[in-house]
Amino acid sequence: MAVYLIGQLAKKAKVSTDTLRFYEKNGLISPSGRSESGYRVYNEADLARVAFIVRSKAVGLSLEEIGELLTIRLEATQHSCSEVKAITQAKLDLLDQKIAELQHIRKGLKKLNDACCGTDHDASHCSILEALADEPCHICNRHLDKQSKCCE
Repeated sequence: MAVYLIGQLAKKAKVSTDTLRFYEKNGLISPSGRSESGYRVYNEADLARVAFIVRSKAVGLSLEEIGELLTIRLEATQHSCSEVKAITQAKLDLLDQKIAELQHIRKGLKKLNDACCGTDHDASHCSILEALADEPCHICNRHLDKQSKCCE
């Protein structure tokens, strides 16, 4: 079985040694052992675990979510696919919410941008600055309070 020092594992996994230390600090990986001189040593299973973490990060999972998945993976016979799917579904729901918020922001910003003439004259009467400074929303003519969002 192959044994890797942290630098070798980092190179194999295509991550930095700082990344591996960060994963270790956050409980996602741990060295298989120590060399006689006290260096961390890792094996093929550790390399596979790092690859799992990297792929999980690439699809947007948080360290906490990755930790949950790693635990389920280690104790697979005690868990169901529905538990795994619940984690990814929750992430999808969160992303859908963020996308909706960003689309709402984009809509308001586009209306502000479209209302501006964009000339090189001074900005003392710029419609964007006026709309942002006035209490009522110039996009939807609503007066806003702290709980309201513009253009709802």
